[in-house]
Amino acid sequence: MSDPASSGIVSLVEADAEEAYGAKAVGLGEALRAGLPVPPGIALPGPAVDAISSGDEAAIAALRTAVAPLPAPLAVRSSAVGEDSAGASFAGQHITVLNVPSVDETEAAVREVWWSANSDSAITYRKKLGVFERPRVGVVVQSLLQPDSAGVMFTRNPITGADERMIEASWGLGEAVVSGRVIPDSFRVSPAGEVLESRPGLKRFAIRSAPDGGTVDEDVAPDLVEALCLDAHQLGALSGLAADCERVYGVQRDIEWAFADGQLYLLQCRAMTTSAGAAPPAVAGQVAEVSAASLERVPLLSSLPESDRDAIARLFTERTFAPGETVMKEGADAAAFYLIVSGTATVTVGGAFRRTLGPGEHFGEIALIDGRARTATVTADGELVCQGITLWDFQPLVQRNPTMAWTLLQTMAGLLRQAGAPPTTHEG
Repeated sequence: MSDPASSGIVSLVEADAEEAYGAKAVGLGEALRAGLPVPPGIALPGPAVDAISSGDEAAIAALRTAVAPLPAPLAVRSSAVGEDSAGASFAGQHITVLNVPSVDETEAAVREVWWSANSDSAITYRKKLGVFERPRVGVVVQSLLQPDSAGVMFTRNPITGADERMIEASWGLGEAVVSGRVIPDSFRVSPAGEVLESRPGLKRFAIRSAPDGGTVDEDVAPDLVEALCLDAHQLGALSGLAADCERVYGVQRDIEWAFADGQLYLLQCRAMTTSAGAAPPAVAGQVAEVSAASLERVPLLSSLPESDRDAIARLFTERTFAPGETVMKEGADAAAFYLIVSGTATVTVGGAFRRTLGPGEHFGEIALIDGRARTATVTADGELVCQGITLWDFQPLVQRNPTMAWTLLQTMAGLLRQAGAPPTTHEG
């Protein structure tokens, strides 16, 4: 079994290099070193995440060894380098995979987090920030709490700037609050712990762990739908946690927290900033290899010799989309090309149906060349399993191989010479 240390995988308390593990992991490590209540976990550096996502057996073995001591179920979260700074927040751009039942499923969850950092929405957001480079994605794996209540807290009022805690809370896992799927209870609390205002929300369901992995929406008892989910003692404890976080991290913090079995836990602490909309979760599937022969059916790659197509095939990583999930959206910036392994997807342009894609077909290959806006929307009809490659992996290979680059240029010229509109099989 591989040694986790040799892959850079460490316990959270040892995560102290942001350029390797990302802001989230280092922040949680700092919290643990300061004695704050953080659930146990491990931190994976970007190279280890890349290796696990590409199927490297040694890296996967190291992950299994590191995860084994953690009490299951687990939560697998992104910790991308450069995220959650005071100037930018990637909250909602990179997914969190909750209720991973065991060590065996952790590999697939890490791969899904890696893919979320390379999704169209994340690439679009990065471009808006003036950042267009290969995402460096660390990952945090922690034991998942089964909270009675959870939510978010700002250590200063983000609307008025007043020196008071702003707290939003709901029953169950905090994702119900973070994703905006419930109207949460809201509170204003002074730095001394005095409750200044309490407003009940409308919490018709709670997100809880499902027995077989993932999460479920569980109906809340009628008498709890509009009942406050925090009492004065808990609000005082949250105000104290806010003070501790500002002592450790500095002022004006955005905190995710949870109460489980009567204890308050810190789940995340970052600089206050405006966060982006939530990205939908994805479901992990079984890995299916890409072959040079399958790439021969892709017009952009069809003229390459088998050796080149084989080199490209080795760079693909599996990604699974849930039924109804938008795989790519017209107008969104792009960074990935997909081959369909199983399932079907619908292609629309301007809202009008174009065609249905099935196993063996592909879409988005132009993104490998220019990384510009998608020209069509592709939506998964049911569960859709794809193999994908990002331009971050494709372009360095081409840049190292002038003959491959020249062949691709000739192929692009040939496609441009074709009469009529761009073929519908080349949606980008």
